Amino acid sequence: MGDVIRLHDLTLGYRRHPAVHHISGGFADGSLTAVVGPNGAGKSTLLKAVTGALRPLQGRVTLEGVDRRDIAYLPQQAEIDRSFPIDVLDTVMLGHWRRVGAFGAITAAMRDDARAALAAVGLAGFERRPVGALSAGQFQRVLFARMLLQDARLILLDEPFTAIDARTTADLLALVRRWHAERRTVIAVLHDLEQVRAHFPRTLLLAREPIAWGPTAEALAPANLRRARAMAEHWDDGAPVCDRGAAGAA
Repeated sequence: MGDVIRLHDLTLGYRRHPAVHHISGGFADGSLTAVVGPNGAGKSTLLKAVTGALRPLQGRVTLEGVDRRDIAYLPQQAEIDRSFPIDVLDTVMLGHWRRVGAFGAITAAMRDDARAALAAVGLAGFERRPVGALSAGQFQRVLFARMLLQDARLILLDEPFTAIDARTTADLLALVRRWHAERRTVIAVLHDLEQVRAHFPRTLLLAREPIAWGPTAEALAPANLRRARAMAEHWDDGAPVCDRGAAGAA
Protein backbone atom coordinates (compact mmCIF):
# COMPACT_ATOMS: atom_id res chain seq x y z
CA MET A 1 0.00 0.00 0.00
CA GLY A 2 1.20 3.49 -0.79
CA ASP A 3 0.83 6.39 1.60
CA VAL A 4 -2.20 8.64 1.17
CA ILE A 5 -0.74 11.22 3.62
CA ARG A 6 2.94 12.11 3.94
CA LEU A 7 4.38 14.31 6.69
CA HIS A 8 7.71 15.89 5.74
CA ASP A 9 9.71 17.20 8.75
CA LEU A 10 6.47 18.78 9.94
CA THR A 11 6.48 21.35 12.74
CA LEU A 12 3.19 22.92 13.82
CA GLY A 13 2.29 25.62 16.28
CA TYR A 14 0.44 28.81 17.05
CA ARG A 15 1.92 32.33 16.89
CA ARG A 16 5.14 30.61 15.75
CA HIS A 17 5.49 28.71 19.05
CA PRO A 18 5.89 25.00 18.21
CA ALA A 19 3.26 22.54 19.44
CA VAL A 20 4.36 19.57 17.32
CA HIS A 21 7.98 19.09 16.33
CA HIS A 22 9.59 17.52 13.28
CA ILE A 23 7.27 14.65 12.35
CA SER A 24 8.10 12.64 9.26
CA GLY A 25 6.19 9.59 8.12
CA GLY A 26 3.09 8.44 6.34
CA PHE A 27 -0.41 7.02 6.71
CA ALA A 28 -0.96 4.17 4.28
CA ASP A 29 -3.96 4.14 1.97
CA GLY A 30 -6.72 2.12 3.65
CA SER A 31 -5.06 2.13 7.08
CA LEU A 32 -6.77 2.54 10.45
CA THR A 33 -4.61 4.55 12.86
CA ALA A 34 -5.09 5.91 16.37
CA VAL A 35 -3.24 9.06 17.44
CA VAL A 36 -2.65 9.02 21.19
CA GLY A 37 -0.58 10.89 23.74
CA PRO A 38 -0.80 13.12 26.82
CA ASN A 39 -3.07 16.16 26.92
CA GLY A 40 -1.49 18.98 24.92
CA ALA A 41 0.61 16.56 22.88
CA GLY A 42 -0.45 18.11 19.55
CA LYS A 43 -2.89 15.42 18.43
CA SER A 44 -5.73 17.72 17.36
CA THR A 45 -3.20 20.16 15.92
CA LEU A 46 -1.92 17.41 13.63
CA LEU A 47 -5.41 16.68 12.26
CA LYS A 48 -5.97 20.38 11.56
CA ALA A 49 -2.76 20.48 9.54
CA VAL A 50 -3.90 17.51 7.45
CA THR A 51 -7.19 19.26 6.67
CA GLY A 52 -5.31 22.39 5.62
CA ALA A 53 -6.82 24.50 8.42
CA LEU A 54 -3.39 25.08 10.01
CA ARG A 55 -0.33 26.19 8.07
CA PRO A 56 2.94 24.48 9.08
CA LEU A 57 5.70 26.44 10.76
CA GLN A 58 8.12 24.15 8.95
CA GLY A 59 7.87 21.21 6.59
CA ARG A 60 4.74 20.19 4.74
CA VAL A 61 1.83 17.78 4.43
CA THR A 62 1.23 16.11 1.07
CA LEU A 63 -1.78 14.07 -0.03
CA GLU A 64 -1.33 11.34 -2.62
CA GLY A 65 -4.22 10.44 -4.91
CA VAL A 66 -6.79 12.52 -3.01
CA ASP A 67 -7.46 16.19 -2.44
CA ARG A 68 -8.86 17.97 0.59
CA ARG A 69 -12.40 17.76 -0.81
CA ASP A 70 -12.02 14.02 -0.20
CA ILE A 71 -11.60 14.51 3.57
CA ALA A 72 -14.38 14.03 6.12
CA TYR A 73 -13.29 15.75 9.35
CA LEU A 74 -15.07 15.40 12.69
CA PRO A 75 -13.85 17.98 15.24
CA GLN A 76 -14.34 17.64 18.98
CA GLN A 77 -17.93 18.21 20.05
CA ALA A 78 -16.84 21.15 22.20
CA GLU A 79 -15.86 23.01 19.01
CA ILE A 80 -19.34 22.67 17.45
CA ASP A 81 -22.05 25.26 18.06
CA ARG A 82 -25.39 23.51 18.49
CA SER A 83 -27.38 26.67 19.18
CA PHE A 84 -28.11 27.23 15.47
CA PRO A 85 -31.77 26.33 14.78
CA ILE A 86 -31.37 23.35 12.44
CA ASP A 87 -32.97 19.93 12.58
CA VAL A 88 -31.35 16.52 12.40
CA LEU A 89 -32.19 15.74 8.76
CA ASP A 90 -30.86 19.07 7.48
CA THR A 91 -27.67 18.59 9.49
CA VAL A 92 -27.09 15.19 7.93
CA MET A 93 -27.81 16.52 4.43
CA LEU A 94 -24.85 18.87 4.81
CA GLY A 95 -22.90 15.76 3.91
CA HIS A 96 -24.04 16.33 0.32
CA TRP A 97 -22.34 19.75 0.24
CA ARG A 98 -19.31 18.62 -1.77
CA ARG A 99 -21.58 17.40 -4.58
CA VAL A 100 -24.23 20.14 -4.68
CA GLY A 101 -22.42 23.25 -3.37
CA ALA A 102 -24.23 26.34 -2.11
CA PHE A 103 -26.76 26.59 -4.92
CA GLY A 104 -27.32 23.00 -6.05
CA ALA A 105 -30.71 21.37 -5.64
CA ILE A 106 -31.32 18.70 -3.02
CA THR A 107 -33.16 15.84 -4.68
CA ALA A 108 -35.63 13.36 -3.22
CA ALA A 109 -32.98 10.67 -3.61
CA MET A 110 -30.55 12.73 -1.52
CA ARG A 111 -33.16 13.05 1.22
CA ASP A 112 -33.71 9.32 1.09
CA ASP A 113 -29.96 8.78 1.44
CA ALA A 114 -29.92 11.05 4.50
CA ARG A 115 -32.77 9.10 6.09
CA ALA A 116 -30.95 5.84 5.34
CA ALA A 117 -27.79 7.23 6.99
CA LEU A 118 -29.79 8.14 10.09
CA ALA A 119 -31.24 4.64 10.20
CA ALA A 120 -27.70 3.23 9.89
CA VAL A 121 -26.66 5.08 13.07
CA GLY A 122 -29.84 4.15 14.97
CA LEU A 123 -31.71 7.46 14.65
CA ALA A 124 -34.62 6.61 12.37
CA GLY A 125 -37.53 8.86 13.36
CA PHE A 126 -35.27 11.68 14.63
CA GLU A 127 -35.35 13.63 11.34
CA ARG A 128 -37.22 16.71 12.59
CA ARG A 129 -35.74 17.01 16.06
CA PRO A 130 -33.62 20.12 16.63
CA VAL A 131 -29.96 19.23 17.11
CA GLY A 132 -29.84 21.36 20.26
CA ALA A 133 -32.29 18.95 21.93
CA LEU A 134 -30.11 15.87 21.42
CA SER A 135 -27.89 14.16 23.96
CA ALA A 136 -24.15 14.11 23.33
CA GLY A 137 -24.36 10.52 22.09
CA GLN A 138 -27.30 11.23 19.77
CA PHE A 139 -25.56 14.26 18.31
CA GLN A 140 -22.42 12.21 17.66
CA ARG A 141 -24.56 9.69 15.79
CA VAL A 142 -25.90 12.55 13.64
CA LEU A 143 -22.37 13.66 12.80
CA PHE A 144 -21.40 10.11 11.82
CA ALA A 145 -24.50 9.93 9.60
CA ARG A 146 -23.36 13.12 7.89
CA MET A 147 -19.96 11.54 7.24
CA LEU A 148 -21.68 8.52 5.69
CA LEU A 149 -23.16 10.89 3.10
CA GLN A 150 -19.80 12.54 2.48
CA ASP A 151 -18.51 9.20 1.21
CA ALA A 152 -14.91 10.40 1.73
CA ARG A 153 -11.77 8.34 1.18
CA LEU A 154 -9.97 10.01 4.10
CA ILE A 155 -11.73 10.25 7.49
CA LEU A 156 -10.31 12.23 10.42
CA LEU A 157 -11.94 11.87 13.85
CA ASP A 158 -10.96 14.07 16.81
CA GLU A 159 -11.92 12.38 20.10
CA PRO A 160 -15.07 10.82 18.59
CA PHE A 161 -16.00 8.74 21.64
CA THR A 162 -15.44 11.27 24.44
CA ALA A 163 -18.38 11.82 26.82
CA ILE A 164 -20.74 9.41 25.04
CA ASP A 165 -22.35 6.23 26.36
CA ALA A 166 -20.95 2.73 25.85
CA ARG A 167 -23.74 1.63 23.46
CA THR A 168 -23.16 4.63 21.18
CA THR A 169 -19.40 4.05 21.29
CA ALA A 170 -19.87 0.41 20.25
CA ASP A 171 -22.21 1.36 17.39
CA LEU A 172 -19.87 4.07 16.08
CA LEU A 173 -16.83 1.80 16.37
CA ALA A 174 -18.73 -0.63 14.13
CA LEU A 175 -18.96 2.16 11.54
CA VAL A 176 -15.24 2.80 11.85
CA ARG A 177 -14.57 -0.88 11.21
CA ARG A 178 -16.92 -0.72 8.19
CA TRP A 179 -14.97 2.20 6.73
CA HIS A 180 -11.73 0.31 7.27
CA ALA A 181 -13.17 -2.76 5.51
CA GLU A 182 -14.10 -0.49 2.60
CA ARG A 183 -10.42 0.48 2.29
CA ARG A 184 -10.94 4.06 3.45
CA THR A 185 -8.13 5.70 5.45
CA VAL A 186 -9.24 6.49 9.01
CA ILE A 187 -7.23 8.46 11.59
CA ALA A 188 -8.71 8.97 15.07
CA VAL A 189 -7.44 10.94 18.06
CA LEU A 190 -8.22 8.81 21.12
CA HIS A 191 -7.51 8.61 24.85
CA ASP A 192 -8.71 5.11 25.80
CA LEU A 193 -5.66 2.89 25.24
CA GLU A 194 -7.61 -0.34 25.74
CA GLN A 195 -9.99 0.80 23.01
CA VAL A 196 -7.01 1.51 20.79
CA ARG A 197 -5.50 -1.91 21.44
CA ALA A 198 -8.80 -3.63 20.69
CA HIS A 199 -9.80 -1.82 17.49
CA PHE A 200 -6.91 0.07 15.88
CA PRO A 201 -4.13 -1.86 14.12
CA ARG A 202 -1.72 1.09 13.97
CA THR A 203 -0.89 3.87 16.42
CA LEU A 204 1.02 7.14 16.42
CA LEU A 205 2.14 7.94 19.98
CA LEU A 206 2.72 11.66 20.10
CA ALA A 207 4.16 13.90 22.82
CA ARG A 208 4.79 17.04 20.77
CA GLU A 209 7.16 14.88 18.80
CA PRO A 210 6.68 11.30 17.64
CA ILE A 211 7.51 8.74 20.31
CA ALA A 212 6.47 5.66 18.33
CA TRP A 213 4.57 5.01 15.10
CA GLY A 214 3.66 1.57 13.85
CA PRO A 215 1.75 -1.57 14.90
CA THR A 216 -0.26 -0.75 18.00
CA ALA A 217 1.27 -3.39 20.28
CA GLU A 218 4.74 -2.02 19.54
CA ALA A 219 3.82 1.66 19.68
CA LEU A 220 2.09 1.25 23.06
CA ALA A 221 4.90 -0.74 24.64
CA PRO A 222 5.44 0.27 28.29
CA ALA A 223 8.79 1.92 27.57
CA ASN A 224 7.20 4.18 24.95
CA LEU A 225 4.34 5.15 27.27
CA ARG A 226 6.82 5.98 30.04
CA ARG A 227 8.81 8.16 27.66
CA ALA A 228 5.67 10.02 26.54
CA ARG A 229 4.67 10.69 30.16
CA ALA A 230 8.17 11.89 31.02
CA MET A 231 8.22 14.28 28.08
CA ALA A 232 4.81 15.67 29.09
CA GLU A 233 6.08 16.36 32.60
CA HIS A 234 9.00 18.38 31.22
CA TRP A 235 7.18 20.46 28.59
CA ASP A 236 8.23 24.07 28.43
CA ASP A 237 5.17 26.13 27.49
CA GLY A 238 7.49 29.08 27.05
CA ALA A 239 9.39 27.35 24.25
CA PRO A 240 11.19 29.76 21.90
CA VAL A 241 9.62 31.03 18.73
CA CYS A 242 10.36 28.89 15.70
CA ASP A 243 12.44 31.04 13.32
CA ARG A 244 12.87 28.55 10.53
CA GLY A 245 10.93 29.15 7.34
CA ALA A 246 7.41 27.86 6.99
CA ALA A 247 6.30 25.90 3.97
CA GLY A 248 2.70 25.54 2.88
CA ALA A 249 0.80 22.27 2.86
CA ALA A 250 0.37 20.76 -0.56
